[in-house]
Amino acid sequence: MTDRTTTSRAGIRGFRAGDGPRLVEAWRQSAPADSITPDRFRSLVLLDANFDPEGLRIAVDGDRVVGAAYAVRRLTPMTGTDLEPEQGWIPFFFVDPAARGRGLGRRLLTEALDWLHGHGRTRVDFSSYTPDYVLPGLDAEAYPEAAGLLESLGFRTRYEAAAMHRGLVGYRIPEDVVRRLDELTARGYRFATPCDDDLVDLFALAGNHFGPDWACTIRACLAAGTPLDRIVVARDPTGRLVGWAMHGTFDSVDERFGPFGVLAEMRGTGLGKVLLHLVLERMRARRAHSAWFLWTGEQSPAGHLYRKSGFTTTRVFRVMRREATR
Repeated sequence: MTDRTTTSRAGIRGFRAGDGPRLVEAWRQSAPADSITPDRFRSLVLLDANFDPEGLRIAVDGDRVVGAAYAVRRLTPMTGTDLEPEQGWIPFFFVDPAARGRGLGRRLLTEALDWLHGHGRTRVDFSSYTPDYVLPGLDAEAYPEAAGLLESLGFRTRYEAAAMHRGLVGYRIPEDVVRRLDELTARGYRFATPCDDDLVDLFALAGNHFGPDWACTIRACLAAGTPLDRIVVARDPTGRLVGWAMHGTFDSVDERFGPFGVLAEMRGTGLGKVLLHLVLERMRARRAHSAWFLWTGEQSPAGHLYRKSGFTTTRVFRVMRREATR
């Protein structure tokens, strides 16, 4: 264990070569409920086109990393030319348990905020940075001290995101879903694995109706080699692509469901429920024991659909924002 008197003298600086393994180990010690691996750290942080080493503030005590706070702003646009010049994010921060209680977390976050402010960022979100977010927001139940610290620095909760899960052992498509699938198919709807040419319409649907980060996420996972059979798309009788569902999108984790979207005008038709269960069926065929995801609104149409389909909430995250004047 580190002596707290020594820890209080920890220095803070930007990320340097050689910090990665020590940062990952410190993260594991500090947030065991949300541990990370070297390859995920590389993928989510170091390979991000927006990564700036000075934005990753590292607390060091001798040769030990005892904390970190990551600040990021867009250097490349999510879409078009929009760099969101007023927006910054703090996707994560942590302090080694042996180094807590002496203000190190506040120092790290203050330096991260000052760095963002120095780059003109007056609005900072924790931690809904896309596409490379670690968690949707703060799990205040798991990290009450972190919640208090963020609030003391001016962060306020904008909304909450629910993570959900359901078991798939023994899963079968419910009979009412099979009936609805047959009815929709008889009316001319088509449900299938997309072919290469279908991807043009899929990216347009995801990007134009659900956010550019969704289209970027799907494009990136497919470019990395995710098979097309992880996706089911739906076309209406006119041939228009009106919805899709998928799994295995993030980190090639087969049991992670989503993203999933249906045009607003098609909701209430049973189309979303059919897509959801067609993908759950494929997941079970690949021997998945469960389906889970990190982010939905509990009271949203999707949230209600998930609960009716056997999903239960496992965690709730606060998406928080801090506004400041220049």
